[in-house]
Amino acid sequence: MKNTKIQWHPGFVAAMNLEMAESRSLLRFHKEYNLNTKPLEIDLLITKEQNDFSVHNEIGKIFKGHNIVEFKDPRDHLDIDVFYKVQGYACLYKSYGETVDAIKEDDITITLIREARPKSLFRYFRKHDYEIASPCQGIYYINGKVLFPAQIIVSKELKPESHIWLKSLSGQLKKYDIQRLLNHIRNLKGKLERELADSVLEVAMKANLKIVKEMIGDDNMSEELLEMIMPIIEPRILKREKECMDRALEEGLEKGMEKGLEKGLKEGLKKGIQVAVDALHDLGHADFEIKRILQNKYGLSENEADEYLQQTAQ
Repeated sequence: MKNTKIQWHPGFVAAMNLEMAESRSLLRFHKEYNLNTKPLEIDLLITKEQNDFSVHNEIGKIFKGHNIVEFKDPRDHLDIDVFYKVQGYACLYKSYGETVDAIKEDDITITLIREARPKSLFRYFRKHDYEIASPCQGIYYINGKVLFPAQIIVSKELKPESHIWLKSLSGQLKKYDIQRLLNHIRNLKGKLERELADSVLEVAMKANLKIVKEMIGDDNMSEELLEMIMPIIEPRILKREKECMDRALEEGLEKGMEKGLEKGLKEGLKKGIQVAVDALHDLGHADFEIKRILQNKYGLSENEADEYLQQTAQ
């Protein structure tokens, strides 16, 4: 699906907050950190409030006092030039300390996160004698010709039970992935955690709209989980497909009115609605969507809307 309008970065910042939940009170998260007055910014800067502790999360084990995190959404490339660009960000960040050498060179790390493994970049590393170590599944340390400790996180390879938040920033989720995410969110207690999780959920829903629509129409889905999805996904459905739906309804009414003139206006309207229902079915819309449209646009009761759907099924 096209995902050019999906805002991945708010979900990424929320996911990183949730990933580091155990150590979050000792960390500061600076999203879209400006390096200078020009439009040059770091996706996420994570700094330690105190430097004498280790982050529990596997991704944060490498962290030092100043940690530059770059997120590449599924559309973006991660090649050697991007790798050097992020090192350049780290160099600029160091040089902008309040005093000379205020930020120590050995107190900076680089993290790049991408859903799929950057195979061409890894080939480049091996060809040019960089060292790649993988201390954990989906986490790769890059050693050798680097200015700062660096790691590449391949979110697709991370363990789902340990990193559900980053793994959910994908346009290739399955029903069980979304179900697991919803169940995980349902068990969260704190207000901040729920708000952060909602940001991740919104990205996951928008990036996997087709699967989510199928889940909404699934009779086995609990009302509680359905209530979690609908506030996020319903506006997206309406905004994205309104033009298409209106066109189908207009064409259906026009055809129906032509065929129904001899039988009177009332019969013509009925025929028009039925043709519109057929058109919406042809466009792939589920019954629950069509029913909602009929009720909202024509003021039909639930039973009346069901009758039009049953006529189409016959």
